[in-house]
Amino acid sequence: MSLLTNVMDHSLDDGYAEAAARKQAEGAGGLPRTVRAKLGLAVGLVLAALVVTVGAAQARVAAPVVAKEREELIDRIDRETDAADELESAVDKLRDDVSGRQQEALKQSGGSDQADLVGILSGAAEVHGPGVKLVVDDAKEATTGGDGNPRETSGFSDTGRVRDRDMQRVVNGLWASGAEAVSVNGQRLTALSAIRAAGEAILVDNKPLVPPYTVLAVGDGKSLSTRFQNSADGLYLNALQENYGIRTAISVADDLRLPAAPSVIVRTAQPRTEKGTS
Repeated sequence: MSLLTNVMDHSLDDGYAEAAARKQAEGAGGLPRTVRAKLGLAVGLVLAALVVTVGAAQARVAAPVVAKEREELIDRIDRETDAADELESAVDKLRDDVSGRQQEALKQSGGSDQADLVGILSGAAEVHGPGVKLVVDDAKEATTGGDGNPRETSGFSDTGRVRDRDMQRVVNGLWASGAEAVSVNGQRLTALSAIRAAGEAILVDNKPLVPPYTVLAVGDGKSLSTRFQNSADGLYLNALQENYGIRTAISVADDLRLPAAPSVIVRTAQPRTEKGTS
């Protein structure tokens, strides 16, 4: 009977009883849980408001400094742009002067007819005559992305854009088909011209071109057009049109006018002098 009496008198374990008593004492001496939660939330909101206020005050203090730096940067960009424009203008004037001196030297050394022929062949003189007008443009769906399969002839991804290697093949194909003078978007090509790429842009002699690309080639118009379209480069251009949507249009013109190259700089070749015989 003593065991049953003990169980009835001590139905709760001593440890549980002690924990319950301690919890009851803490609840009686502190704040209700809901009140403490509200106080914590209020303190958090006060701290957040304080941080926002301090940040806004710092932004207002720094705003004049940032605006001043921005104005100084804009002024610097404007000054550098003006300086670059002046340098470009000076370069164009020097190129014109060099071209004029070249023409004068040719006339003095070989006579007018020979000077004209050399000027035409070298690209140093303006030319006109019958020929072919070829317009090459990007596909309508051309993008700047790179999700398509790469072309086998280029390291660029297939985006329907005309590439520098495409223009190289077009120009070389026209030369091989009998063109006597060629220009791309008004830029006369010479034996020293280079067609390269810079990002998505095509450069001709370091000058960027914007599509559509208009290629003018002086020569026997009908024959030049037929030979080019039947050549490997013409077939390559046709494949670009069929497979990638590159737009092309070729036509025969009765009179094309091509400008002279800005300057023709010869670094290695020397004129041949005839030795007299005794």
